[in-house]
Amino acid sequence: MTRLCPLSNWDTKLQRSEQREENTTIRRPFKTDAPVKDGPRSNREIRIPKVQLIGANGENLGVVPTDQALRMAEEAGLDLVEISPNVEPPVCKILDLGKLKYANQKKAAEARKKQKVVEVKEIKMRPNIDTHDYEVKMKAMGRFFDEGDKVKVTLKFRGREMAHQELGMKLLQQVKADTLEIAKVEAEPKLEGRQMMMVLAPK
Repeated sequence: MTRLCPLSNWDTKLQRSEQREENTTIRRPFKTDAPVKDGPRSNREIRIPKVQLIGANGENLGVVPTDQALRMAEEAGLDLVEISPNVEPPVCKILDLGKLKYANQKKAAEARKKQKVVEVKEIKMRPNIDTHDYEVKMKAMGRFFDEGDKVKVTLKFRGREMAHQELGMKLLQQVKADTLEIAKVEAEPKLEGRQMMMVLAPK
């Protein structure tokens, strides 16, 4: 004889099943942004019907279907590269994409070299510096100017030297005169505490 489950128990099981279904969420895969391409579009990335085509030797071949331009590039063993995307139709050229990328990287490297960060080098002197040390300091200063850097000349006074600040001023004026042809004064000589300083910049 089959034993029937009481109706109350059946209702309880049904409620639990519905609660489990409500708590189940569908997880969608996390969508990442498409990678940003570096450089111009080329070959099959060019998905427009027609282009203004420049041949491998620089000749203007007029407006041609993109498929035809791709075939011409493939037959020449080269690439179809979009060089002016903002005109209608875009201008594409048949060329070696590898060589183009290499040339662009070389230009970027040369531009980075030219963008030299100007540094401020410090030359320390004493008010009673001797002739030999002065000449050594001036040669170092000349190298800094040649490299495009600025120079801060610092004189430090010790003990009773503070009573003869005019010696420091005279020395800085001498530095100024000796560098007149290659440098300009960016900050005039001034006293700060027990130090006197002046900043020079290359011309």
